Amino acid sequence: MSVVIATFYKFVRWSDFAEKQQSLLTYCQSVALKGTILLAEEGINGTIAGSRTAVDAVLAFLRTDDRLADLAHKESMASTMPFDRLKVRLKNEIVTLGMPEVNPGDRVGTYVSPQAWNALISDPEVVVVDTRNHYEVAIGSFKRALNPQTDSFRQFPAYVRDRLDPQRHKKVALFCTGGIRCEKASALLLQQGFEQVYHLKDGILKYLEEIPPEESLWQGECFVFDQRIAVQHGLEEGTYEMCRACGHPISDADKQSPQYQVGMSCPYCSDRE
Repeated sequence: MSVVIATFYKFVRWSDFAEKQQSLLTYCQSVALKGTILLAEEGINGTIAGSRTAVDAVLAFLRTDDRLADLAHKESMASTMPFDRLKVRLKNEIVTLGMPEVNPGDRVGTYVSPQAWNALISDPEVVVVDTRNHYEVAIGSFKRALNPQTDSFRQFPAYVRDRLDPQRHKKVALFCTGGIRCEKASALLLQQGFEQVYHLKDGILKYLEEIPPEESLWQGECFVFDQRIAVQHGLEEGTYEMCRACGHPISDADKQSPQYQVGMSCPYCSDRE
């Protein structure tokens, strides 16, 4: 039986978020759902997996809260369960930038649909920035996209400070896996004085779902934070595996390297002590 995977997030101010944890955990357990849901004062962020009935039930349960009534989600399918367990966690931020004063609930950049994205990033006046981490960028990204070479999203503000200039970079287009990081990044850039800031609505996953391969400007595969490791156009499961020693995605070519030892090392961690 196929497994339904749903991803969702929403920036919403709710001071009672901690009170939601136990009831949400209990409900998810009652329908045999797995995955991770993060709750913070700034909102909710989750990826869940289970049967069609289970996923629909949990989404409906979340939407009974008036503040989440319009919670949007994206779906894909997998042949096996991509999570080992269920986690409902309380966090300081649903996506950790380390700057609580940056609030997407106040102001964000201009959303750009997948259908309009190609034209935007093909404009030579637009600076295209991948807001994901270096190991994600390594297996796929958009043409012309700049790689900030970050290890975590916390490092992105420093990249903006050191490498981007609102006086020189008049138009900036941001993207990420599901839309949450680039939405928060767009709020950061607006706060820093950038005027024309755009971000890909619903992220790379929605682009790969809706844009045919022959029209796509995406190159490679898209890293995902579950046991599928990566997906391709149409959200089909990708070809990458994960190094059990360091967690870096590895390709078939990586596994041919003399530095690769199953469960022990790969070309990305073999020189670590």
